Amino acid sequence: MNHMPVRRRAFTLVELLVVIAIIGILVGLLLPAVQAAREAARRMSCSNNFKQIGLAIHNYHSAYKQLPIHGTGTYIPGGRDIWDTNPGREISANHRLSFLVGIVPFVEQQGLWDMLANPHGFNTDGSVHSPPWQAMGPHPDRVLYPPWAFETPTFRCPSDPGVGLPALGRTNYAACAGDSAVHSRDPYLNIDEKSEDATVTFPYSVDTGHANQSNGSQRGMFVNNRGMKFRDVLDGLSNTIMCGEIATDLGDNDNRTTLPTNTGAHAAPQEKNQCRLDPSYAVPYIDPDRPRFWLPTGLTSNVAWGRGFRWHDMMPPYTQMTTVLSPNKLLCSDGRDHRDVVSPPSSRHQGGVHVLMGDGAVVFITDSIEAGNPNAPQVSHRAGSPPPGSPSPFGLWGALGSRAGGEVIQEQLNQ
Repeated sequence: MNHMPVRRRAFTLVELLVVIAIIGILVGLLLPAVQAAREAARRMSCSNNFKQIGLAIHNYHSAYKQLPIHGTGTYIPGGRDIWDTNPGREISANHRLSFLVGIVPFVEQQGLWDMLANPHGFNTDGSVHSPPWQAMGPHPDRVLYPPWAFETPTFRCPSDPGVGLPALGRTNYAACAGDSAVHSRDPYLNIDEKSEDATVTFPYSVDTGHANQSNGSQRGMFVNNRGMKFRDVLDGLSNTIMCGEIATDLGDNDNRTTLPTNTGAHAAPQEKNQCRLDPSYAVPYIDPDRPRFWLPTGLTSNVAWGRGFRWHDMMPPYTQMTTVLSPNKLLCSDGRDHRDVVSPPSSRHQGGVHVLMGDGAVVFITDSIEAGNPNAPQVSHRAGSPPPGSPSPFGLWGALGSRAGGEVIQEQLNQ
């Protein structure tokens, strides 16, 4: 019986190339979708972290009848520690601890809180520190104090890749100081953090000059060194920003995260809130080919002042944001010891930032939010500025930052 030979048909070279081309096209189409899906997941995780911070702040307020103080901790005139007769920063925190320190036990970090709230005898590298660190820690720049280098996952946005030195423990979430950066690093209390002088009292106290400056320009939900309450928010918690997202500095001259220190007094009424954007300046700072970056020449900055570098430090570059310039705009200071810092929120997300409202809602604000005149002088007691009590000159964005401006909010933010 004869059998016909079976012919096995194989792929031709052309067919194989066609299949490979189709697979390549599908992969090319799918990869961006996969990347977008990953970023969407990271953005959702970031929003959830912010919600946890909002819950922690509300739980803190329920427990202590006030918001966590932004600018708290131990204080000794001149920064003098209790064992040493020489001025130093080994023990006194000089009232520079941020609002995030107070909510540590409310974000399920009891171990970190126990380390903070008790004397601690070891350094970050494991060596013995003698005498032990005082409870609530030393000055925020002490790298040897272990809690200052600790990174709390709840305080970090997964989309932000910043990690490691020269930062200590980073954060992506900052307290809203309002729609004015004037006196943004100055305390409500009569404290001289650098040296002991005749005007400093101990125990610390409020004086008229500091209180007037603070009341005139610090119009956000958080006021430096002052115990604020929800009842202080006369515009309504759902209409007032409590915290904002910030991108941390990567050391790449990103003008949203690198703070210039030679820009001149931006907060004076006759000067701009934006650092040397005008090309007529003798030394322009913005790279014309990459407007999100500073030029590598002409700019002076302090590498330790990167955005979000210290979760525990209340100073503007680290844990403050303002509603002067719209989201993802540049940082600008008056160049003196990170004072008067216009510090917009920023993020690694596309098109905007998360903000935490006073009622605990997390809202994504786009970069294109109506923000008035970016070069308008900021509300303050300074001559030529809009006087305290004036409506925000920065439109809807500025109105959302002030706690008692009386502006009418006609936008539905959480859509």
